[in-house]
Amino acid sequence: MTKIKICGITKVSYAQAAVEAGADLIGVVFVPSPRQVTYRKAREIVAALKEHYFPVVGVFVNMPAATVNAVAAFCGLDWVQLSGDEGWEYCRQIEKPVIKAVHISNKLGEEELLAHLKEGKRVLGSRPSIYLLDTFAKQKYGGTGKVFTWETARRAVAKYPVIIAGGLHPENVAEVVSSLKPWGVDVSSGVESQEVKDVGKIKAFVQAVRSAE
Repeated sequence: MTKIKICGITKVSYAQAAVEAGADLIGVVFVPSPRQVTYRKAREIVAALKEHYFPVVGVFVNMPAATVNAVAAFCGLDWVQLSGDEGWEYCRQIEKPVIKAVHISNKLGEEELLAHLKEGKRVLGSRPSIYLLDTFAKQKYGGTGKVFTWETARRAVAKYPVIIAGGLHPENVAEVVSSLKPWGVDVSSGVESQEVKDVGKIKAFVQAVRSAE
């Protein structure tokens, strides 16, 4: 079953709506953006979901590893998503399981992506790790709302646990799920109306994924 991650959660009510809709993970963002939350707000969201045993991912960009570990412990995060320029050796310093974002540009071909992920697997070894493929954009580390060429990821998805992100929404997510059958899919702006989470769109996104399976 495809894992569904609803990212950019800023309120407990949105987190609960994602749980009720049938999502599998939520993400809280600690990067400057309209979806950024404080550490205390993230801790509040995590606490509200503990009774559901629902995993929460914290999204970080280019922070010192010691800071990431401290924040993850304070908030009670289950996963750490590294969406910046962090290298594979850096990932080994993170105490929580890691979701490492890889930004796909027109210059990154299928072979280059496979080689990059192979190196990550070699360095990280048996550590529980997931790879998130997102669309490259200058001076942005996510939330672009733009789709990359999914075919670039076909062989990577077949070999590694991969989350597809970038420009997904209720109208196109079924296509990527049925075509690639990734480990997971990630959405943020695609389930929003005027930069605010839309419960109806969250439900529609989840339903589209489940129907495509």
